[in-house]
Amino acid sequence: MPTTIHGADGLRAAVGQDLGATAWQTMEFARIQTFADATDDHQWIHVDRDRIAKESPYGAPIAHGYLTLSLVAGKFFELIELQGFQMVINYGCNKVRFPNPLKEGNRYRLSMTLSEVADRKEWLEATFVATIEIEGQGKPACVAECVYRFLPQ
Repeated sequence: MPTTIHGADGLRAAVGQDLGATAWQTMEFARIQTFADATDDHQWIHVDRDRIAKESPYGAPIAHGYLTLSLVAGKFFELIELQGFQMVINYGCNKVRFPNPLKEGNRYRLSMTLSEVADRKEWLEATFVATIEIEGQGKPACVAECVYRFLPQ
């Protein structure tokens, strides 16, 4: 169930809150291959099953780092229901790390906390700590400070 944020005051009040986690999903090879095709990044550690079997320390195809990061945008609205805003835009990231590879067959989910909110003229700028967790793993696949801008109504 998503966390509902009501307008600017609700966004400010949510600073420091754990916003929950999405349901677990499985990383599938088809998704890795589609991302490789979309970005022209066909590095063997992602898509060459024969070479992976022989040479990769991971033992399976791994999702691209930027694929892993991109999961945040789609999952964001599974965690947050916004009310009282004209729009929200993805403004960028301050810091992104990939501490653990997300392998084909791994189950992953997004968890988030809101770390700060700042006024930027008519916009509110909110920084979220987004974590792509891997089920059963001590280290996540991705931790990123994601910045969104909110235009109140």
